[in-house]
Amino acid sequence: MFSSAYQPHHDRQIALWLLTCAVVIYGMILLGGVTRLTESGLSMVEWRPIMGIWPPVGEAAWQEVFAKYQQFPEYQKINHGMSLAEFKTIFMFEYLHRVLGRLIGLLFFLPLVFFAIRGVIRPGLMPRLLLLFFLGGCQGLLGWYMVKSGLVDRPSVSQYRLTAHLGLAVLLYGAIVWQVMRLWSPGPDAPAQATGPMRWALGLTGLVYLMILSGGLVAGTDAGFSYPTWPNMGPGLVPPGLYDSNPAWLAAFEDVTTIQFNHRIFAYLLFFLVGGFALRQLLRGATRSRRVAAALVLAALLLQISLGISTLLTHVAVPVAAAHQGGAILLLTLLLYCAHTLRGDASGS
Repeated sequence: MFSSAYQPHHDRQIALWLLTCAVVIYGMILLGGVTRLTESGLSMVEWRPIMGIWPPVGEAAWQEVFAKYQQFPEYQKINHGMSLAEFKTIFMFEYLHRVLGRLIGLLFFLPLVFFAIRGVIRPGLMPRLLLLFFLGGCQGLLGWYMVKSGLVDRPSVSQYRLTAHLGLAVLLYGAIVWQVMRLWSPGPDAPAQATGPMRWALGLTGLVYLMILSGGLVAGTDAGFSYPTWPNMGPGLVPPGLYDSNPAWLAAFEDVTTIQFNHRIFAYLLFFLVGGFALRQLLRGATRSRRVAAALVLAALLLQISLGISTLLTHVAVPVAAAHQGGAILLLTLLLYCAHTLRGDASGS
């Protein structure tokens, strides 16, 4: 698989390619959020992974696609009477989302083959790259599995499948970003170096990832509309009817009041944990790069909290809610960067 053509400077070429993929995946996640917010995800009722890359051309083709959409619950129960012009708008959001997914596959696969043939991929890296490609393929399948859940009886996708779809996309993005940083600035490789503040940073990254999954449940159940106020939810900080289901634990996944409350509490917890960690590194970081990373994390955290509150107060306005989702990915990215700067540092001071 590898040849003597590999040189250490090739790592940065690989890193630039992966960085491009990560940026496009970031855009894909944002577009997916907009598709959900505009309720466009069920407008394409067929998968057609190969031929689906071509949009309808001509009035007859559009009428045919629209007629297929009219046979499914979303049109019959929610959008009955929608005009063809209105349908074209929601269709294009979903169409662009799917086409971008296919383009990401090509953007990853073709350079991977090129670099492999040239023999410039460092030993040990190819299995990780193949795993990333496999996860990308799974993401496409999971996306269609999610859409199918809204084409049966309920004109809305399953919040469980939506959260899984979002979670896999973010996992893939984070894995690529981490690989980019390791290739661009390798640092020490010994597992024993992953101690102290670096473990804290990685742990907080994991918590932010769980927070993003919590946001997926909010989006999948439209829980953001249930209490568009802050800091109170209804008469107080704790809303009535919390965990009011049988069994009680199911409310955390299906009751809009409980889902939004949990998301808020998670946000408050992260504000103190991530904020405290970033402040400590900002004040005691041993190097300038670590202090800069901590400052960026702190700024992203404050921005994300502000966007979350604004999303509620604007009744989930599409631009604000999309920015809130993008801010979560940004915070996760910067925590990964902070963890990378702390590699090999056991004290953080």
